[in-house]
Order: sequence, then structure tokens, then C-alpha cells
Amino acid sequence: MLIGVIVALAALLLLGGGAFGAYAYLNSPGPSPTPIAQPSTPPTSAPPTSAPPSSAPPSSAPPSPTESPEPSSTPSNSSGGPLEHTEFGNWNYSLKGEKYAARKVGGWTYDSCDPLDAEGVLGDNDCENAIQLAYTAYGGNLRAVQIVLQFPEAGDAKKTANQLKNNADEKIAWRRASAHSRYAYGAIYTGAYMNYVVVTVVTTNESAKPKAKKFHTAMQTDRGVYFFLGRQDERVVTS
Repeated sequence: MLIGVIVALAALLLLGGGAFGAYAYLNSPGPSPTPIAQPSTPPTSAPPTSAPPSSAPPSSAPPSPTESPEPSSTPSNSSGGPLEHTEFGNWNYSLKGEKYAARKVGGWTYDSCDPLDAEGVLGDNDCENAIQLAYTAYGGNLRAVQIVLQFPEAGDAKKTANQLKNNADEKIAWRRASAHSRYAYGAIYTGAYMNYVVVTVVTTNESAKPKAKKFHTAMQTDRGVYFFLGRQDERVVTS
């Protein structure tokens, strides 16, 4: 694994070094996001509170998350410790003429991954802690929910991402109330970046649908680069 990381980092330097090289590496053509089914009932407000895993959508507030419905646009600093949602503020992306932005409208910090573990996958892979973020863009026509899971080792994260592939919508109890109740575009990306797994859900109405795929890809890639580069406080390409 160490040799693989060294080879990957060498490739990044050849691509241009630093954050731009990481973007080129992570933003290479990959699988499309997995569509999510339209909800049969109105979404509920939060992940489940009960200990036994369940595939049902979240129904009540999780145990003692740190919530910030109107966060500041300035994120707090982090040096690789446990995740906190305050590490992230409003999202701004700019690279090679492409620009995207979203306002953070909610954030939740979990001391364990249990509140998000709908079917036991996270517990089986020793997930340590997690955060959940809610964003809105294009006047509310696009909504995004992003979950970040922290693991002891990169191998744990990769294994989890593989198990969540194509069905993270069912295995992660994400905040469906922060998405549209009905949508023209609804999809979910899942990826492992070092010892983190990033899950990004995006829904839009019809007016924002043409912008959804590129926005979705940029948001997932941007977060992946952040963790790939070791949660650096100073962002070179994005903020």
C-alpha cells in the first residue's frame, strides 16, 4: 500500500504538482453517479436514533450531533483529528474556467458512525466518526447532502466504498429532508480518499437539471482532493 501511495504521489507531481495534480488524478473519467429512487413518502428530518441498523430512511434526530443551520462561510482549522462539520463552510470551486458555489445550510458532527449506519456496513469496517453537510445552490433549485466517514486505515475506507458502491442510498442513513422531495435529477457518488469515504447526494428540480452532473462531479472531486492532500487548511484551487 505504501508503494502504491508513493507511486500515486509521484504521478501527481508529474501532472503538475500540488492540488492541481491531485485534481487531474482524481478527476479522470470514472463511473457515473448512481441514481437514487424517488421517495414513496415525504422525507423525514434526520438519521435514526436506534442502535440496531435499519434500511429505513432517517426518522428522528441522531444522538447529540453538533448542528449549525446557518453556518459561517469561514471553516475552522483542522490538523487531521476527528471530523467536525465546522471544518467546512460554504463551498466554492474554480478550476480551468469552471466555477461552482453552494451555501452551507446545515452541519452535523457524530462521535460515532452508528447514527448513519443503516445496514451495519460502517460498523463492520470500524468506522470511527462522521459528519454530514447540507448545501443549496441556484436559488434552492439544487440541493446537496455530503457525508464524510473517517476510518483507522485507508484499506478500511476502500473496502467500505466498494461495499457501498451502487447502493449507498440504502446503506447510509443520509438526511433526506435536506434533499428535494421529488426531483428531476437525483444521484449519489461514493469514493474512498486515503482513510476517508465521501458520499455526495445531489437532487435538483427541472430547471437545475442541466447543471447537475458537472456540479455533482466537481463537489465530490473537490472533497476527495481535500482529504487526498491531508486536510490542508490552505486550499490552492478551491476554497
